[in-house]
This record gives sequence, structure tokens and C-alpha cells, in this order.
Amino acid sequence: MSLMPSPEITAPALVAGKRALVADAAWASMTGALSGGVVLVAFALELGAGPRAIGLLGAIPFIAQAAQLPAMFLVERIRRRKLIGIPTITLARLLILLLAVLPMLPGSEPRLALLLLAQALISVLSSAASCAINAWFHQLLPPSELGVFFSRRLLWATGLACICTLGAGALVEHPPLDSRMLAFTLCFAGAGIAGLLSSASLYRCPEPVMDAGGPMRRMRDQLRGPFIDRDFRGLLLTLASWNLASNLVAPFLTVYLMRQLGFGLSQVTALWVISQVCNAATLLAWGRVSDRLSNKSVLAVAVPLCFTCTLGLVFVPASASPPVQFGFLAVLHALMGIAGGGIGLATGNLGMKLAPRDRATSYLAAIGLVGAVAGGLAPLAGGSLAQWFSERQLSLLVRWVSPGATREVSVFSFAHWEFLFAISALLGLYVMHAVSRIREGTEVSERRVIQEFGLEALRTVNQVSTVGGVLGNLFPFGRLSERRRRQREAP
Repeated sequence: MSLMPSPEITAPALVAGKRALVADAAWASMTGALSGGVVLVAFALELGAGPRAIGLLGAIPFIAQAAQLPAMFLVERIRRRKLIGIPTITLARLLILLLAVLPMLPGSEPRLALLLLAQALISVLSSAASCAINAWFHQLLPPSELGVFFSRRLLWATGLACICTLGAGALVEHPPLDSRMLAFTLCFAGAGIAGLLSSASLYRCPEPVMDAGGPMRRMRDQLRGPFIDRDFRGLLLTLASWNLASNLVAPFLTVYLMRQLGFGLSQVTALWVISQVCNAATLLAWGRVSDRLSNKSVLAVAVPLCFTCTLGLVFVPASASPPVQFGFLAVLHALMGIAGGGIGLATGNLGMKLAPRDRATSYLAAIGLVGAVAGGLAPLAGGSLAQWFSERQLSLLVRWVSPGATREVSVFSFAHWEFLFAISALLGLYVMHAVSRIREGTEVSERRVIQEFGLEALRTVNQVSTVGGVLGNLFPFGRLSERRRRQREAP
């Protein structure tokens, strides 16, 4: 195997390449779990980061997506996606390995500044690499297998990410030598090593020769194509609104749980794992439903569920005991994990499906550009809004006045981060409207999607539980729509 494309990829080589891609996703997920997400935000809070710094930390990966523009031009000129992607992503992972030194340096403010700078460099390199790697995958994998393959790939990645995140949370909560900074050092070192193993797995995957894309065009002309393509433009609008609404709150959820509700990092990572386990447990079901029906129909069910749960964060019972609060949050995280799996799978499949195979690089780069603008603006706006709302509160009171007494009952109360959750849920209404404008084959009702998803979920349970098999035999969900249809058609 080399960094050069293969003129012909045999069936055994393709199978081996798919296994390598699964291993790549597994190692890469460990890198993300140990150096990003909850762990990264917790480290920033340990260094004294405020809402604006957290917002900037959340915006950096999206702003860095702009690096896909020159990367796209480079791919079209050199036409060696593996040669571009693997060295670039490996350099990013070497920088992650160097982050292990950061917790041991003196001074919180200099370390926070270096953390932001390092994240910017890592994100730029990762974004440039993803432009080449995504176009490579798009040509390598048959379109008919995208749903099931990516769901299996994400299943392995999510499982390992959960284990690593729980381990990182426990390590920071119970640090060796009573040093939380040493715990973060070990996390970043493990992330860097896993990232290098991910690059080694990616190296074993073959790259087909790029399809002839015609004469070289200017970057502006290449980017214009996705935006004047009516079908693809609908997808771009959906992705822009989704990134704006979801990333307005995503970077701050960990801060809300730790600072406002008082949970420890181990509890926060447990909630994250609950979300990811539910995500992983339903990925195969979402993949089969998307292959059988459509990706748009999956979004029509998953998007409303996600934003309903976001709004539910506003109503966490403030006066309840911590176990009750944790249980309420666990249910919300489970539902958001289920919805997030469907959204991630469907949007990824739509990008691959609607992009012309001979112009995949520019079309997929347009997705990155839209994500960069919307996803980059959202955390910055969220950080500024959180700073402003930190000293404000909105309450709805019901007052009962009688001759003997006056009573007041608080129906709901918004304070600080809860304003962001409510605003995100309102923006979610437009996301649902944007989903309805996507054009992808035959329209399918949300009810049928839910029925198909229920059936596929039962099939998944059947593989690990005898109870699932009993339930499937007693209550075949997939027959409900057929029976109702026969009743309507009967004279």
C-alpha cells in the first residue's frame, strides 16, 4: 500500500479498505473523546475560561472549515487525495500529542491562549485533510451501501468514544497524585497516540484514481455549482440552519451542567455516554430506514425530537434533588442521542447522494463552507448572549389572592444558560421548515418512518436479547400500516 491512487481496486481490496476505515473511525473517536468535547471544555474551565472563551473554543472547528477552500483547489490540481489527506491529518494529531505538555506549563492565562491557538491549528489541518478524505471516500464506497456502512462505522466509533470519555471523566475526578493537570496531560497523550494509530489505519485504505473532472476552473466557478444546484441548495440551507440552531448551545451544555447545576465531570461524562450509547444503539436502525425510505424522512422525525429535548433543558427541576435532576437529564440525553444519530447519518448521506460524482470535491467543500459560517457564528453569538443573560432572569408567576392569604406559583423561570436553550428551540422551527424543502425522491410520511424505525430497533434488540424476539413476535410494528391501508382500500 502507498500514498498513490490504485488504477484498479479489487473486491478483496475494497473489503480490506472498509475494515481499515472502521479501524480509523475507532481510533479517531478515541482521539476526539480524550482531547475534545467534554474533556476540552472541562480543561478550559480549569484554566478559568469565561463564556466568550468557551464560545470561541466551540467556534474554532467551524471557522477552520474555511481551510477546505484552498484544500479543494489543491485536490483538483494535484489529484492525489491520499497524499494530501494522510500527512495533513497526521500533523494535526502530532499537535494533539504536544498538548500533553500544556497542563504542566505555569500561568492560567498563557495556557488558555496557547490552548486556543493549538485548537485553531489542529482544526485547520483537520479541515484541510477532511476535504481530501471525504472526496476519496465518496468515490470509493458504493452509494447503495452508504447507510449501513457508515452506521456500522459510527457504531464502533461511538462505543470506544464512550469508554474513553468515561475513563477520562473518572481520571480527572480522581487524578493521580491528586493533580488534575496530570490527569489532563495523560488524556492528551492518549489522544495523540490514538490519532497516530488512526492515521496508520487510514493509510491501509486504497484510493481510486480520480474521475476526470474536465478542465481546471477557478475556485469561484467551482463553488458556484453547489449553490446554483437547486436540490443541493436546499440541503445547504438545511445544514446552515441546523448548525446555527444546534451550535448556539452545544459548547455550553457542559458549562451549564457543571457550573449552574453543580455536577462533577464524571456525572457529565456519564450523561454524554448515555447520549452516545442511545445514538449507537439506533444507528443501524436509522441506516436501514434511510436506505429503505429516504434520508429526508429520517430528518423529518429526528429534527423535531432533538429541538424538543433542547427546550426540555429549560424545565430541569431546579428545586429537585440531584438524583431526580440527573434522571431527568438522562432521559433528555437519551432522546437527543437517538435524534442526533438520525440527523448525522441522514445529512451525511444526503451530501454524498446529492453531490455529482465527478464534482464531489467542490460540492462537499460547499458543505464545509456553510458549516464554517453558520457553526462558527453560533458559538460566538452564544457566548456573547450567555454573558449578557448571566445577570438577567425571566419568570412567569401565577398569583392566587384570597381573603386569608396570597400565594404565588412559579410556572417557569429562565436564567442565564436557559435563555440559550429556548432561543435554540425557536430556531429549530426554521430547521424543520428547511428540511421540508429538500428534494429527495419519493415523499414518506413521518408515521411510516417511526413504524419502520420501531421495527428496525426491535431487530437490533433481537440480536442481544431473547425478550426482544418475544416482543417482535407479539407486536409486529411493521404490519400496522399495511393493515390500516387494507382497511381503507376495502369496499
